[in-house]
Amino acid sequence: MARAKSAYVCSECGATALQWFGACPSCGAAGTLTETMTERGGVRSNRAAAPAISLAEVQPRDQERIATGIGELDRALGGGMVAGQVALLGGDPGIGKSTLLLQALSTLSQPVLYVTGEESVEQVALRARRLGLDTAGVRIAAETQLERVLGALEAARPSIAVIDSIQTLWSETLQSAPGSVAQVRECAAQLTRFAKRGDTALFLVGHVTKEGAIAGPRVLEHIVDTVLYFEGDPHSSFRLIRAVKNRFGAVNELGVFAMTEKGLRGVSNPSKLFLSDHGKPVPGSCVLATLEGTRPLLVEIQALVDPAHTPNARRLSVGLEANRLAMLLAVLHRHAGIATWEQDVFVNAVGGVRIGEPAADLAVCLAVVSSLTDKPIAAKVAAFGEIGLAGEVRPAVRGQERLKEAAKLGFERAIVPKANSPKAKIAGLEVLAVERIDQAVRLLRDL
Repeated sequence: MARAKSAYVCSECGATALQWFGACPSCGAAGTLTETMTERGGVRSNRAAAPAISLAEVQPRDQERIATGIGELDRALGGGMVAGQVALLGGDPGIGKSTLLLQALSTLSQPVLYVTGEESVEQVALRARRLGLDTAGVRIAAETQLERVLGALEAARPSIAVIDSIQTLWSETLQSAPGSVAQVRECAAQLTRFAKRGDTALFLVGHVTKEGAIAGPRVLEHIVDTVLYFEGDPHSSFRLIRAVKNRFGAVNELGVFAMTEKGLRGVSNPSKLFLSDHGKPVPGSCVLATLEGTRPLLVEIQALVDPAHTPNARRLSVGLEANRLAMLLAVLHRHAGIATWEQDVFVNAVGGVRIGEPAADLAVCLAVVSSLTDKPIAAKVAAFGEIGLAGEVRPAVRGQERLKEAAKLGFERAIVPKANSPKAKIAGLEVLAVERIDQAVRLLRDL
């Protein structure tokens, strides 16, 4: 029997060191080396060169999509799964990862396999029965040993398989415990090789840390083809799936779900989720026409400006970048004469959605000015545009789609950068183009 030996593996990059260091010798991350047990094996030398061919001679085959039967999940995946694709789905405990994938498998007519390492087959069957799913075509195996899981996959040869979860698997070739860096890396690599060789679309369910990142080595996200994050407020019934990596589709695609008694249901018009119904306009509220992947969304941006009662005024943002808020307040002061140094400023994106694009700048500034002056923005007005340090309002990508989404939801006016002015008139929508932030502030006062 091979003797076990100790090695130190970096949880960030997956590099291995023979002794402990304060910082990883490969990536330089501090405090990321953890001890794990490996097998001592002989070193093999293979000097045969890998065959190389001309890239022009390669004839790529058409990638036929396998629809999961859940439209919002297919949207996040870029249209469905591809044979041989490996997707990693991470999220908080109890958010609905297992429920969503079980629902997807129950709608497919192709051979499917569900491997559960956290629950017994009886527990999964009870959930399926509670959700009213037709699982006659779903084969299930309760196993955590990698070699047996690969044997089950070889025997079933499914079109789509689910491994729930990757942190519960362990390989007999390693001495470390399940969930360790070495086990997660080895199990993910073996499953990925099987998926590519057997043209099996594979879902890996991943645990997340308290910081919200997928647990295990960072190399896990590099191994797989697609990384999906399942997000949502535990006190809300709505869930979001965000694609942060996809080799077979666009990144930053967003799928929206509502949790019901019968499982997760796709939301076809998510803009309504992120808009509040105030009855009448209120100060500090501005509707942003944003873009998540290829999907235009309307999100309400709320701002509250209140006199500061401490020497240092607070700047707090939820769903938006805090540093960018401080920058926008400085631009408002320098180029529009709006001073907030003695005011606490709070900004929130309604519905728990996170806005990462700079096109939200104009809506944030208008909401801050509206709250500071205690003057509501007129009803049915949307806005978008990036603001530069010189006070200019810069264009946003795919402005036409944003405007069409606003018109579809009944908005009558839109404040946009001049470069995003449509060449053809959009029915029912008046477009107000601005070039600088001071123009937008004056326009706000005239609405």
